[in-house]
Amino acid sequence: MAKDKPAERMKRKDYEKELEKLQIELCHLQDYVRENKLRVIVLFEGRDAAGKGGTIKAITEKVSPRVFRVVALPAPSDREKTQLFFQRYMEKFPAGGEIVIFDRSWYNRAGVEYVMGFCTPKEHDRFLTLCPQMEKYVIDGGIMLVKIWLEVGMDEQDRRFRARIDDPVRQWKLSPMDLESYRRWYEYSRARDLMLKRTSTKHAPWYIIRSDDKRRARLNCIAHLLKAIPYKRIKKDKVKLPPRSDKGRYNDQAGLRGMKFVAERY
Repeated sequence: MAKDKPAERMKRKDYEKELEKLQIELCHLQDYVRENKLRVIVLFEGRDAAGKGGTIKAITEKVSPRVFRVVALPAPSDREKTQLFFQRYMEKFPAGGEIVIFDRSWYNRAGVEYVMGFCTPKEHDRFLTLCPQMEKYVIDGGIMLVKIWLEVGMDEQDRRFRARIDDPVRQWKLSPMDLESYRRWYEYSRARDLMLKRTSTKHAPWYIIRSDDKRRARLNCIAHLLKAIPYKRIKKDKVKLPPRSDKGRYNDQAGLRGMKFVAERY
């Protein structure tokens, strides 16, 4: 039997139309989370060039950064290396009325740290054992946890890496670590499979989104979040602008004369 052809990539016009609808719903979700002081963690994992950054941008570009807070931690400092492994992540957990989005998370230990030899096999196995227990503790404490893995295929990752090489505004996305992860495709695949097997639990399951088509992946991800985090639309009074007071009226542009303005080049 012939292999099924991949779905045609989504057209930009169709994507933007659906994205607008979903982003409106994200604003309603934001109101509900803020009103009810909910605490939510959404974490994104996946291979390099799987589309995590673009997906997070699509989620957050129309909502308040005070409610949707993005956390992308750098490599641990010497001090942080001596702390409990989960400690620096827990410091970033949400307060009431916040959704924290982790652009990579504690699962670094199950992926890049394990594959690149930054942790020992014993530390890796200990993480896989303790992680479900830690996540249950977090959920029992009242925090909602949504775990998303973006799965990009080998050919598509290759295309995206080559596009970054040729694009000066995207070359910063290519690090020596990215190139090494590209070389070790199958080692990352085995690490992924083991992670999913050991840490996808009833209380904190993994949800996988195929991301070869970035537009479809973003829409599917937002639709999933809206389903995973129950919410209702909050009724609000329509905002009316009050009349401006003329008290103390003066020529407020005169004070700007002689100030340095940016050259109007455009």
